[in-house]
Amino acid sequence: MKLTRAYKFRIYPDATRQAEIDERLVLAQQFYNRILEKSIASYRNGKAKVSMAQFNKFVKEIIQEDKRYLKLYSQTRCEIEYRLMKAYQNFFRRLKEGSKKAGFPRFRSRDRYKSITYPQDNGSFSIRRGRLRVSRIGTMPIDLHRKIEGTIKTLAIKSEGENYYAVFTTINDIKVPEVKDTNPVGIDLGLDSFVAMSDGKKIEKPKFVKKSEKHIARWQRIVARRKKGSNRREMEKEMLSKKGEHTTNQSDDFAHKLSGKLVNSGYTSFAVEDLHIQNMVKNHRLAQSIHNASWNRFINMLSYKAESAGMKVIKVDARNTSKECSNCGNIRDVLLSERAYICNRCGMQLDRDINASINILKRATLGQRGSHAQGEMASAIQQESKSRIGEPRTDKTHPLRDAVIA
Repeated sequence: MKLTRAYKFRIYPDATRQAEIDERLVLAQQFYNRILEKSIASYRNGKAKVSMAQFNKFVKEIIQEDKRYLKLYSQTRCEIEYRLMKAYQNFFRRLKEGSKKAGFPRFRSRDRYKSITYPQDNGSFSIRRGRLRVSRIGTMPIDLHRKIEGTIKTLAIKSEGENYYAVFTTINDIKVPEVKDTNPVGIDLGLDSFVAMSDGKKIEKPKFVKKSEKHIARWQRIVARRKKGSNRREMEKEMLSKKGEHTTNQSDDFAHKLSGKLVNSGYTSFAVEDLHIQNMVKNHRLAQSIHNASWNRFINMLSYKAESAGMKVIKVDARNTSKECSNCGNIRDVLLSERAYICNRCGMQLDRDINASINILKRATLGQRGSHAQGEMASAIQQESKSRIGEPRTDKTHPLRDAVIA
């Protein structure tokens, strides 16, 4: 099996190399915008539709007009064309789907263009003795904190705040172990508890964003007061970027540890909801919390780790998983404030998130003998939960969660 993975390492360019990277990031951003500008003008004049052949024609014109773009590696320029083509393809796809906000490709500001890519390992970059050599930029120290496994395919140089990173994409042939699906589990992702599982376990996510939002808001106010284009504004924008990056790193670290812990906890497959985040964030009261939860990112991490271990992550229809009774199948409306599901047909009482996770597992494993699909777990969890329904939660500890956070 071919497995694609990304490795991210910190690099330490000196002042000269840093200036070279920054210059190419600016050129790449301008190059992207110039192609977009010409494609819009061409369309308005009734000429050919968007295509790579048209982009190639624009690239020749742009380079003839300004030779500075020759400083960009040739395949890096090609990758910029593919970025814009992908933006157009996504736009046309959303139009075809009837989306109200199709999202026409927009011009990129300097703050929104943070990476350049070398799409082939053809001598344009190399690593020797702890140093990374990049064509037309030079060599710089790289912190190889772990071994790169597989064949390196691409390199991206990224700027994040004051720091620079090298991101390698690799392809690795691995032998995936055969795992019998004897212990599947359903996972419901939520805001009250980050993860609720069909075997009754719940794991909460530390509120990283909430803890840092006052600091972030303070730096946002400081940046807003500074004059645009001033050195002080740029310095304080970097401080704001650092705060945001720290919060993102905390969230990613938690998701990595939790997904790894679940894969190594004895489960043999995972059933999750097929979430459509764009539709969910239309509820403006919950939009920010949903974005901060990073559900899709967690599912992606769980998916590739489970795949490497020979397990499956099965996505199921998310409709009515919180409204359906896991015992009798009755559907009733449940308010967001209701933390318990009480069935008005069979009288079952169960934590609403656990109830949803059992429904998710039933949809993924319906008909499999010996699985939780027949609802044998629901009655056991219901008996355990009955005494807790309506009572305040005093004990928030859980061995799995504590191990993950530690």
